[in-house]
Amino acid sequence: MTLIIDVFICRTDNYGYLAHDTVTGKTAAIDAPDAGAIKSALLHRGWKLSDILITHHHLDHVEAIPELRREFEVMVTGPRAEADKIEGLDILVAPGNKAQIGSVELAVLAVPGHTLGHIAYYDAVGGHIFTADALFSLGVGRMFEGMPGPMWEGLLTLRDLPEDTLIYCGHEYTLSNARFALSIDPKNPALQIRAAEVQRMREAGHHTIPVTLAMEKATNPFLRADQPEIAAAMGLSGDDPVAVFAALRRAKDTFKG
Repeated sequence: MTLIIDVFICRTDNYGYLAHDTVTGKTAAIDAPDAGAIKSALLHRGWKLSDILITHHHLDHVEAIPELRREFEVMVTGPRAEADKIEGLDILVAPGNKAQIGSVELAVLAVPGHTLGHIAYYDAVGGHIFTADALFSLGVGRMFEGMPGPMWEGLLTLRDLPEDTLIYCGHEYTLSNARFALSIDPKNPALQIRAAEVQRMREAGHHTIPVTLAMEKATNPFLRADQPEIAAAMGLSGDDPVAVFAALRRAKDTFKG
């Protein structure tokens, strides 16, 4: 029961993912941002699309569902809490449920905040987590619908996964996220190394994803809102981590660096 993950860019900066089960040959698109890019990746790999797993309702994650449904016999799985905002869902899942790609089970995790019903898909056996816009490398998604408390709790759920888990997020934002992270935590040696690495990767046209959870725990300020140095950087020493997280998100919203 092994997934092969194909990573490619969709639209401008969306990541597209195909997850292929080597046992059954089933292939899932994780979100549906761009039908053309997904079909091109399928053709390149010689795979046939059987499933689409949706994380949240935003257009740049669901727009390709109708076209892909017309061209492939697919089952579309998505968050029950956002079913009224996503057309074409066949299977509704909620946190605590399992999603399926052939022989591989993925746990459905609650990661609200960017949208209220945002979910992530976790392959415990293979060590993959598809976080879409809940968690980026060196950042998190804008809090469009949720509140800081539930969003922080969702991030703690992700942070508690094994450190060798590979994170597959929704966008290539890592370079801009690195600039903000360095403005908060400039003396962090792991962050300095990661930021320089990201700069080199982007200059070479390479993806910065996937990234290990261990790296994110060491470098992503949003996953470290309960650590004294991050609270101090926000002028909130001794304050509740939720308040620190909220302050970080507000600061990122207006960051111009």
